[in-house]
Amino acid sequence: MAFVSSRRIDFPMVDLAGIVYYPRFWDLAHRFYEESWNYTCGIHYNELLQSYRLGFPLVHSEANFHHPLKYGDTATCKLKIKNIGNTSITWSFEIFNQEEILCWTSVQTTVCTSMDEITKKVSVPEWMRDGLSKIQE
Repeated sequence: MAFVSSRRIDFPMVDLAGIVYYPRFWDLAHRFYEESWNYTCGIHYNELLQSYRLGFPLVHSEANFHHPLKYGDTATCKLKIKNIGNTSITWSFEIFNQEEILCWTSVQTTVCTSMDEITKKVSVPEWMRDGLSKIQE
């Protein structure tokens, strides 16, 4: 089952054509990603970073642009997990507009790291695997 959330497309997100400026899709995806942690693991993403000292830097991203999102549209994201490896998680994003037209898809891989030694990979904790399994394909 996917994590689903929506937000309005605001003026700072669009270019002169009135459509979402393409780098903003990654920002939008990250906002949905952060929000998903409450749903899956019952934890605010900031608590994961600060209290648990775990980070998930992006190491790979692929995206496809299917249809423009415009200023004032409502973007709805369906977020799923494709794979949970020993130290990595692969996420699948689908963003639709309010008419349920698919606008953007992305597959992104993050790596679990220690916030105290950011270049050191660490295993994805079991409690986290259990929570994230709620949205695993």
